[in-house]
Amino acid sequence: MQQQLIARLQQLKPIPVDDQELILKAFEPTKFKEGDTLLQLGHVARQLFFITNGILRIMARNEKGNEVTYFFLKDNQFCTILYSFNNNLIADESIQAACDTELLVISKNTLLALYEKLPYLKGMIDQISQHTLMEKIKTRNTYLGYDSSERYRLFLERQPEVARRVSLTDIASYLGVTPQSLSRIRKNIR
Repeated sequence: MQQQLIARLQQLKPIPVDDQELILKAFEPTKFKEGDTLLQLGHVARQLFFITNGILRIMARNEKGNEVTYFFLKDNQFCTILYSFNNNLIADESIQAACDTELLVISKNTLLALYEKLPYLKGMIDQISQHTLMEKIKTRNTYLGYDSSERYRLFLERQPEVARRVSLTDIASYLGVTPQSLSRIRKNIR
């Protein structure tokens, strides 16, 4: 479980064994059940999550008070509400386990202390976070301009692991359709 974190970081550059031990000691393995909230809307993000198994969803409430899924994050990705985490501001989004999920969790204070010991680590995590943000934007932009049936087909094609592991309600929210519409779309595709 913890070696996934080291493997992900080492995609950028080798990490000495002693540094690996410091990093692993700073992250705490944690499990969440489907539907558990990791960060509530209106709170400040004070933790950074690394997903070892499972899917997290970032969501918000629209003007009607309905939950809207913005993004799904999966295995080997970091997750937090970045502007809230970096600036100690209240988050407009929340984070929820979209299925049973195993994570490595580090508090902001512990992460900052780790950066003091391993200054290069900040650049690595920032680079991974920036890459993840760009991928999220690219993925969301893929769906623009398509009708709901085509958005669902693209979703199945581009995010099959998410489609297999999360609820249809969450998928419908992500694609901007009602669960009933998604059911009709699924029947027509098969």
